[in-house]
Amino acid sequence: MKKTSLLSAAFLCTLLACNQQSDDQQADTQDTETWQTLFDGTSTDSWHTYHSDSVKGWMIMDGALMSHGGNGDLVTNEEYGDFEMEFDFKIPPKANSGVIYKVIEDPENATHYSGPEYQVIDDEGYPPFNDNGKMVLINDKQKTGANYDMQAPSEQAARPAGEWNQGRIVVKDNHIEHWLNGKKVVEYDYGSDAWKEQLANSKFKEWAYATPHAKGKIALQDHGDEVWYKNIRIRPL
Repeated sequence: MKKTSLLSAAFLCTLLACNQQSDDQQADTQDTETWQTLFDGTSTDSWHTYHSDSVKGWMIMDGALMSHGGNGDLVTNEEYGDFEMEFDFKIPPKANSGVIYKVIEDPENATHYSGPEYQVIDDEGYPPFNDNGKMVLINDKQKTGANYDMQAPSEQAARPAGEWNQGRIVVKDNHIEHWLNGKKVVEYDYGSDAWKEQLANSKFKEWAYATPHAKGKIALQDHGDEVWYKNIRIRPL
C-alpha cells in the first residue's frame, strides 16, 4: 500500500506540473496575443505622415524607424484609449523629439496641440533657446521622460545622446505613467483638478490639449532633428 501510494502521489505531481506548464504556456500565448506591433523593423503599415495618407521622409535603417529631420510627425492609423505602449529610442547630441498621445488629427494644428508628450531630448547637450533676447536652458519639465511642460521626471534616467533608451507609456482610467529605462519617472491623473491647475499655468490652456478626451492617435515627433525609434508595440488595457 505504501509503494502504491507513493506511485500515485508521483503521478499526481507529474499531472499537476504538466497542467501548470500548459496553463503557463497558454497565459504566455494570450499575453503575447494582446500586443500589437506598431513597428517591427521592416514595415510602416501602421503609420502615416501627419496631414497625409502615406509615410513621407521617414526611413527604415538598421531595423529602426528614423528621420533626419524636417519630414513631419508620424501618426498611427488607429486611435487608442487605455493602453500600454513600449518603444526604444535614441537621438544624437543636441536633438529633440517626443512621443505624443491622445492626438486629434486636425488639419489646422500640430500634433502637440491636442495631446500630452513623452519628451525625448538630449538632456545635457540641447542648446539654450532665445527668449526675448535672453538665452534660456531647458527646464526639468522639458527633459526626457517628462510630460512635456507639465510634469518633470522624478529622476534623470536617460542614457547619453547616441545610446538606446527604453520608453513605456501606460494610460488606464485617466491615470498615466511614463517609464524610462525601467524606472517610473512621471505619474499623473489626466483631467484631474491638479492637472487643470498645472494646465492653467502652461501654454496649452487655449489649445485642444485643454479639453480632456478619451482617445486619440499616437505621434512620433519630428522636431527638425535626427531621431530613431524601434521595437514599438502597444496593447489595449
